[in-house]
Amino acid sequence: MTMRSFPDRVRHALMFEIIGLAIITPAAAWLYDKPMLDMGVVGVGAATLATVWTFVFNLGFDHAMRRWVGHVHKAVHHRLLHTVLFEFGLLVMLLPPMAWYLGMTLWQTLLLDLFIVAFYLVYNFVFNVIYDRVFPLPEMPRGQPA
Repeated sequence: MTMRSFPDRVRHALMFEIIGLAIITPAAAWLYDKPMLDMGVVGVGAATLATVWTFVFNLGFDHAMRRWVGHVHKAVHHRLLHTVLFEFGLLVMLLPPMAWYLGMTLWQTLLLDLFIVAFYLVYNFVFNVIYDRVFPLPEMPRGQPA
């Protein structure tokens, strides 16, 4: 089986973010009785910070693994630790500015963030199933090893 091309990955990432924001922004605005523009600013800001955090965190985590365990191969327990630390770090960075910008308490903002995380768990699955059907992987030419 062949891998997706770079342009396909860019299309995937852009479609994922744009469609996700188009769904979650009005839903969160309605649910929390906030202006759509404010929720849009929060959504775009959070997506941007998450993208930068992904790069920085992954680089730091790999350096820490190499230093502490001598390699960067991640077993299941490493992946679990990686995920928990990543999400906790993102949460710590996002909650205060989101609470301030939206005029909400940290508790209200945490509940909003949990709503967004729950949405993206389901959305990620559904989006990727549909994307794989609409844009299937290209067939590997006959005679090439997998």
